[in-house]
Amino acid sequence: MSLDGKMMALRAMREQALIGGGQKRIDQQHAKGKYTARERIDLLLDEGSFQEIGMYVTQRGTSFSTGEQTYYGDGVVTGYGTIDGRLVYVFSQDFTVFGGSLGEAHAEKIVRLQDMALKNGAPIIGLNDSGGARIQEGVISLGGYADIFLRNTIASGVIPQISAIMGPCAGGAVYSPALTDFTLMVKDTSYMFVTGPDVVRAVTHEDVSFETLGGAMVHNNTSGVAHFAAGSEEEAVNMLRTLLSFLPQNNAEDPPRRATSDSPLRADEELDDIVPDNPNKAYDMNDVIKRIVDDGDFFQVQEHFAGNLLIGFARMYGRVVGIVAQQPMVLAGVLDINASVKGARFVRFCDCFNIPILTLEDVPGFLPGVGQEHGGVIRHGAKLLFAYCEATVPKITIITRKSYGGAYCVMNSKHIRGDLNLAWPTAEIAVMGPEGAVNIIFREEIAMSSDPESTRQRLIEEYRERFANPYVAASRGYVDDIIEPRFTRARVISALEMLQNKRDTLPPKKHGNIPL
Repeated sequence: MSLDGKMMALRAMREQALIGGGQKRIDQQHAKGKYTARERIDLLLDEGSFQEIGMYVTQRGTSFSTGEQTYYGDGVVTGYGTIDGRLVYVFSQDFTVFGGSLGEAHAEKIVRLQDMALKNGAPIIGLNDSGGARIQEGVISLGGYADIFLRNTIASGVIPQISAIMGPCAGGAVYSPALTDFTLMVKDTSYMFVTGPDVVRAVTHEDVSFETLGGAMVHNNTSGVAHFAAGSEEEAVNMLRTLLSFLPQNNAEDPPRRATSDSPLRADEELDDIVPDNPNKAYDMNDVIKRIVDDGDFFQVQEHFAGNLLIGFARMYGRVVGIVAQQPMVLAGVLDINASVKGARFVRFCDCFNIPILTLEDVPGFLPGVGQEHGGVIRHGAKLLFAYCEATVPKITIITRKSYGGAYCVMNSKHIRGDLNLAWPTAEIAVMGPEGAVNIIFREEIAMSSDPESTRQRLIEEYRERFANPYVAASRGYVDDIIEPRFTRARVISALEMLQNKRDTLPPKKHGNIPL
């Protein structure tokens, strides 16, 4: 064959590879409101930056129907490119080829990409749209999943790993996203579950749909499996790009710092009055966050799950911070099982990737109740405690109002290596709230009084005046300073600058045993 003939043959093969399972199946994908694997990559990466690896890999299984036609790529597009000029590795499952199912060659392409990402210290993003294990290849496909899971685990804490569920993700396929750092789902077109509706119906006689069993909002609201819910694939891609902007390339680098015109000395007088005089009245902690971070930009994580705790990323004078904050608007900001797990995972992620942690605290304690105790609130609450204790990145705490009981200890107190602990004048730091404390300490005095309720109220006010303030803690050095709320931004930025070269270590060990 002449050189021209070889070039024509190459171009023909490339054209065949680019259409995946064919135009008919591409049209079916579009009819569902979904993009193809390659279209998703083009949306995600900087224009013209994608370099494909393994375009001409073909399926190896010949059992049943898989050997009837050769499809280049074997149902997954793999390669690398850039997002805002920074290197990322991407694999995108192609539902038009065998329903995106995972076979031996498909798995090997993903594994190779994972190995490259780890060696070169760059994030890896998986765009999942797959019917699961390729049944025709039997146990070989299961082995392929296990190979991927191993690399997810080895890469954990070394490079950021992000999963976007753009279609079905069922059976063994769900465990790779679960092992990655963040999972994003698209409303109405993506779902995740270990066993599908048909199996659930057969085994438990529960009649559920794909959406109610494992849709985007189920996993964002109820299970906490997913971190983000997008209304469309375009929105999902924009979320991915925004998320990457806060993250370093790997655990040996710092997050990217951006220039900002927002002054580091900016004061906000509105903060002085944001905490209500009535200690039982709620306020929105989002308002506090947005008033102190650069340009009011707070990228919230797991917004729909455990709303009593807010987590997310922001910048303070261009420097990335991870924020953990109580939300008094939901359950009074109390810590419960879901909030504890949510916070613990986020704190550990920040610690893995050199992201300072800012804690905004207004916590009345842990949620009481039989359901919480029987559900293991002790064990789950200990996860958050473990995460804060273990973290060696800069850790700053601002107590805006309540800081009671064990929750005071857990929320990055000075005793668990908080670097700078500040309080607003509205802070109340004590073993418990004044009402509960008085009912216990002065039980007999109240009972013997001629006017029990009047006596009780007097004692509550005396207790609040004496203990429900930040000054006792400050006198012991547990709080480093009591500041006017308007100066919070300036103090946090100053602290971040001071702590930028912080070095802290843990005793040599293989790893700790977090109370899972």
